[in-house]
Amino acid sequence: MIYGLTRASSAFFLYRLSRTIQRYPGRIGAAVAALLLTGGGGAFAVASLAPDPAELPVRMLSHSVESLAENRMLSELQAPGFSLFRSEQLRSSDTPESLLRRLGVADPAAAAFLRSDRFVHQNMLGRSGRSVSAQTTDDHRLIRLTARWVPDGSGNFRRLVVERTGDGFSSRVENAKMALDSRLVGGVVNSSLFAATDASGIPDAVAVQLAEIFSGSIDFQRSLRKGDRFSVVYETLEADGEVLGSGRVLSAEFVNDGKVHQAVWFQGAYYTPEGTSLRRAYLTSPVEFSRVTSGFKMRLHPILKTWRAHLGTDFAAPTGTAVRTVGDGTVEFAGVQNGYGNVVFVKHRNQHVTVYAHLSRIDVRTGQALRQGQTLGAVGATGWATGPHLHFEFRVNGRHQDPMTIVAQSEAAAPVPPAARPAFARLTANMRVQLSAAALIGQASVD
Repeated sequence: MIYGLTRASSAFFLYRLSRTIQRYPGRIGAAVAALLLTGGGGAFAVASLAPDPAELPVRMLSHSVESLAENRMLSELQAPGFSLFRSEQLRSSDTPESLLRRLGVADPAAAAFLRSDRFVHQNMLGRSGRSVSAQTTDDHRLIRLTARWVPDGSGNFRRLVVERTGDGFSSRVENAKMALDSRLVGGVVNSSLFAATDASGIPDAVAVQLAEIFSGSIDFQRSLRKGDRFSVVYETLEADGEVLGSGRVLSAEFVNDGKVHQAVWFQGAYYTPEGTSLRRAYLTSPVEFSRVTSGFKMRLHPILKTWRAHLGTDFAAPTGTAVRTVGDGTVEFAGVQNGYGNVVFVKHRNQHVTVYAHLSRIDVRTGQALRQGQTLGAVGATGWATGPHLHFEFRVNGRHQDPMTIVAQSEAAAPVPPAARPAFARLTANMRVQLSAAALIGQASVD
């Protein structure tokens, strides 16, 4: 009976509990949450009364594993060494010790080898201007030394290699092909063209080309203005990623006194972006970058001390400076003549003749055909001359004319042929982009 009462009371309790949950579900949930929180706190309190882990027993387990170093010595697992690289230009006064010192090499054995090696003596020592680079260990012992140079205009370069081989060194000379690349440069004129190109890192050979390209439009001796700017894209000749020389100017822009002059190299000649040839029948000067000391006018003769007409133009330049023909023609006379001293007469078309006098040497012969810009001799002081200079004359039908006037009025060569116009247009569009980038580089360097 008691067992029956107990079951009945349990059933009644469960019934009332279910009815309560159905009527008050929110209150029951809150109560359960509170109970859990209280229980959590109690659990925390009970956990804090647990034994100190330091007093618990400890059991040590060991297990052997295979080394990732594959049984190599510990010394081999230390931080790896590194190489140092440095480049210099050879000097004529260099000794093996002075060269290695500039390259950051501290290696007596390497210096001794350089002193005794025949390849080093033949191709490096005493050869100023050649590029040389060294690779060393982190403690400055020589690993590899390389010298590079261009022996001729074949497009190849030579490479002298000195390399560590075990406890000693070996050397060899190699031939390799130079790579052709291009460089974009810009600059601003403050005093002279050469000063501006030097400041921009442009080789002298490129600066000379730049002046030649625009010589028919700009008088670089008298017309330059402070603030004139230029942009140029030119070829570079590279060996092992290092520039050893410069090639042809591919495109150029020169802003002189606010006027823009542009040129692009296309099929063997320079043209404006519109396709007009920049090549004229005559160059503006028979001597590169000289100054006019006497023009086509009346003057007091420096030797005869009398007033008389000066029937040409004098260009001051050091003895030995190359003299070139201003246009295509044939040598009419090459030799010595009266007050001219060593002189060359060149006959051109349309009964034009140019005269180059007071030469220190003559490099052509009578009857020889010459192309515009070809060297025919060198500046000197032979004949009636008080100092080294070139006396230049221009004759038309036997009569003397002002050379500067004739040159300025000379006609341009033929424009770009119609069949080549599409290719020229594509090249010109690319040229404009490159020159714009070069101009930004030049402006950034000035700022």
